[in-house]
Amino acid sequence: MVDSQTDHEGGPAADRHDLIRVQGARVNNLRDVSVEVPKRRLTVFTGVSGSGKSSLVHGTIAAESQRMINETYSAFLQGFMPTLARPEVDVLEGLTTAIVVDQERMGANPRSTVGTVTDANAMLRILFSRVGKPSIGPPTAFAFNVPTRTASGVMKSQKGGAEQRTVVREAVYQGGMCPRCDGTGRTSDIDLTALYDDTRSLADGALTVPGYSMDGWYGRIFAGAGLPMDKPIGSFTAKELDTLLHAPPTKIQVDGVNLTFEGLIPKMQKSMLSKDLEALQPHVRRFVERATTFSTCPECDGTRLSREALSSRIRGANIADLCRMQVSDLAAWLREVDEPGVEPLVAGLRHLVDSFEEIGLGYLSLDRPAGTLSGGEAQRTKMIRHLGSSLTDVTYVFDEPTIGLHAHDVERMNALLLRLRDKGNTVLVVEHKPEAIAIADHVVDLGPGAGSAGGTVCFEGTVAGLRASDTVTGRHLDDRARLKDAVRTPTGAIEVRGAATHNLRDVDVDIPLGVLCVVTGVAGSGKTSLVHGSVAARDDVVVVDQGPISGSRRSNPATYTGLLDPVRKAFAKANGVKPALFSSNSEGACGACNGAGVIYTELGIMETVESTCEECGGRRFRAEVLEHTLGGHDIAEVLAMSVDEASLLFGEGEARTPAASAVLERLVDVGLGYVRLGQPLPTLSGGERQRLKLATHLKDKGGVLVLDEPTSGLHLADVEQLLGLLDRIVDAGRSVVVVEHHQALMAHADWILDLGPGAGHEGGRVVFEGTPAQLVADASTLTGQHLAAYVGDGGTTAR
Repeated sequence: MVDSQTDHEGGPAADRHDLIRVQGARVNNLRDVSVEVPKRRLTVFTGVSGSGKSSLVHGTIAAESQRMINETYSAFLQGFMPTLARPEVDVLEGLTTAIVVDQERMGANPRSTVGTVTDANAMLRILFSRVGKPSIGPPTAFAFNVPTRTASGVMKSQKGGAEQRTVVREAVYQGGMCPRCDGTGRTSDIDLTALYDDTRSLADGALTVPGYSMDGWYGRIFAGAGLPMDKPIGSFTAKELDTLLHAPPTKIQVDGVNLTFEGLIPKMQKSMLSKDLEALQPHVRRFVERATTFSTCPECDGTRLSREALSSRIRGANIADLCRMQVSDLAAWLREVDEPGVEPLVAGLRHLVDSFEEIGLGYLSLDRPAGTLSGGEAQRTKMIRHLGSSLTDVTYVFDEPTIGLHAHDVERMNALLLRLRDKGNTVLVVEHKPEAIAIADHVVDLGPGAGSAGGTVCFEGTVAGLRASDTVTGRHLDDRARLKDAVRTPTGAIEVRGAATHNLRDVDVDIPLGVLCVVTGVAGSGKTSLVHGSVAARDDVVVVDQGPISGSRRSNPATYTGLLDPVRKAFAKANGVKPALFSSNSEGACGACNGAGVIYTELGIMETVESTCEECGGRRFRAEVLEHTLGGHDIAEVLAMSVDEASLLFGEGEARTPAASAVLERLVDVGLGYVRLGQPLPTLSGGERQRLKLATHLKDKGGVLVLDEPTSGLHLADVEQLLGLLDRIVDAGRSVVVVEHHQALMAHADWILDLGPGAGHEGGRVVFEGTPAQLVADASTLTGQHLAAYVGDGGTTAR
């Protein structure tokens, strides 16, 4: 009799499950991809931007693992979870629990800080509630998101089958929220003249607040609240004006419908002023910036906390003092805390703040708003909770963990990834940097191109095998940009004097114009503070930052770039019909699927079924719309074209449309010629979305173009194309200022500003300014040393 736990070779059967097997993956642009990924190893997925890396790792392996984990919960719990469809794949075997650490920025909620998202604030609140002097109450007494509440009345409880009643008088539930600013740390003064035109009546459109049109329900609500609609606001009585501006939420009935009327200012406080400015729609943000003046709350001095919370101290410091500290300083303070009875809590806090330093974020403070973190900082912040985890045999999925890191910090990140692997975990990394690829146990290279030209596995094996292969990644793995023989001469300069944003120390520097200028330095040295704090707000400056582009499945490159407007007008003119017919979101939409091209069938707790619309065959338009053509193509065929194909169509012949051709040329310039015009935005990779954003800003009028890490998500081969684009922009007469870590871009620059020497309060100074050749020759800064090593013997060994 054979033991069921052993195989025919005599070893345990469980040991055979050492691979994650993927067969026939067809997510997005993957073309029946089959790979075997070794478990408990570090596997790096490489390939040009848009080759299918994220589709394989995130869209297939991680997505199926998450879906299967969700299915283990009860039907009741699954009803509260996002419904995940099974990825398009024939076989997925050997999956383990997947923990995804992506580079999505954290939410822009102004109440969310580094301390709240890492649980450091929760631990500090418990510490102060236990040993803070004077003692003011439970942990909620130190929470700036919890107001102090007072209650009176009768408290009922059931005990022993009988109801007991207790009279409660002035019971206080202590919270730590500052009552003046509601825990936001800032107050806002509203310019009333920006809210309305007092020479006009409400019915005549006096209100200038976005969204307040009197043609719809707002007009009925204001009339139902008793406000005079035909009287100029300047003639309102004091009571009427107070009702319009400050009325609390009041239930009213309009045309038999129960509604709530609320004054303009409290309504604005909830819908606009309590949100992060960057999260608002552009037109709403412009209104808020024009109508309001924000200032530090005088009651709490920006700490967000009540006076009672600020009065409690440990070793002379209150909780706000600790949250304001740089994390590296907080770690030193915690090492001196020896309060009896809270040793495990202090040990946990020490480990947490040490993790910040270990991962290169020691320069942050716990009170920093989470929405202000860059993509790289957000990803490393999410990593913190996993560094001390006792879990093993877990699959960790990272999306370019080295993004936003200086070459000096990449080595530290590599050590952390290897540590996770050595604990017995499977680590899957999507990455472009050669330094990160070099540590891989196994490499999967996808390509050979991007979009429809990619989606296949070009190489599987070791790093040495990749280097010897003839794939795009293999050929470019050892690329080294050479230093320029000659640099451009500046035509002027932007003078920055006394810059003191965040950690900058009264920096005086001249940023040259008419050249390619790179601002660099270790993470947290003050690069972004200098550029965005002192340069970006000036006239004639166009900024392309790391902010993600948003859009639903109905959004695509054609709609995002504004290409579809001239295309619709060209179709309408050629066929003598309305432009709205050629919009899948308007009159031309298929009636069965409402222009989505697919039908979604909700099955409760089961996965949602997505099927191609039978009415339009997935083309999204009504049949009669598709009878209209331009240059021999209908609108659905145009949206199915690549940028390169559409560029030929609209560049010449009867379909020639100069406005559309100009947009398409910009997309080709940034390397997106392979992308389909109608491809949904969520299916684009991070690198593709950033280049799409860059293409939209190339048309902006402005002499200075500021780019924030434009190499993010770019393959080594794509960086060459970016350098060519930047050269063309500068040669056309514009100035380019780039915040960047990539050494190829530094070597190609005309001028370099290096900030440092360290991060946080150890940085904030300009430690070098000059040409790349001078930086390499100087080699006194970390950047100079790494750039010298990168270019080798003076940068003459470029490939």
